[in-house]
Amino acid sequence: MTAGMRAGRPRSQKTKETLLPLGARAPRPLPASPPKGWYSRGYLPHLDAPNLIQAITFRLADSLPSDVLERLTDDPDRRRKLEALLDAGQGACLLRKQRAAEITQDVLLACDGEQYRLISWVIMPNHVHCLLETKSDWPLCRVVQSWKSVSAHRINRLLGRSGALWQPDYFDRYIRDDHHLAAAIAYIEDNPVKAGLASVAEDWPWGSAAMRAGRPRSQESIMP
Repeated sequence: MTAGMRAGRPRSQKTKETLLPLGARAPRPLPASPPKGWYSRGYLPHLDAPNLIQAITFRLADSLPSDVLERLTDDPDRRRKLEALLDAGQGACLLRKQRAAEITQDVLLACDGEQYRLISWVIMPNHVHCLLETKSDWPLCRVVQSWKSVSAHRINRLLGRSGALWQPDYFDRYIRDDHHLAAAIAYIEDNPVKAGLASVAEDWPWGSAAMRAGRPRSQESIMP
């Protein structure tokens, strides 16, 4: 990785303990295992290798209707169209609740520096974008699985609900160079602006732009 790519990381001045909710435990460390390389889970291809910069998108289970997914199965522009639909706020959008968004962000940050290096992220009302550097012995699929498992347990308990919170699979795309890295960071951090949820990226409390700018967390719901 080049020096320019490392320079993109927003650094938090907070410790891991302050990022977790009061009384909460960090996700349990995952057992070490070798990387898989290219593989597929259903219809989505994934690349699992150490020391890659990866852009990840995962979404709530009700965020996209099944008929829409089926209609776009063979569309060459499928990913862009799906992300546009996500930004339109499909489903119940449980992450619009302040505490649910906070739990999700805390889970992303809990193992930063140990299992991966988190570069940028944003918690949207029905999906999450993040950019991270993978580490040896910590496969990307296991990291994302841990995020989903821990956050689903806490959010379901918070909201008094049961059942699947997250859609089983996720999108990932590896970053090719510094130019691609800068574009990925801008896309992730500007997502709330593009969706009409904030005037500037730093105003959205659940993302790397706000943390880098030192913006305080809102005590209200992140959406009306």
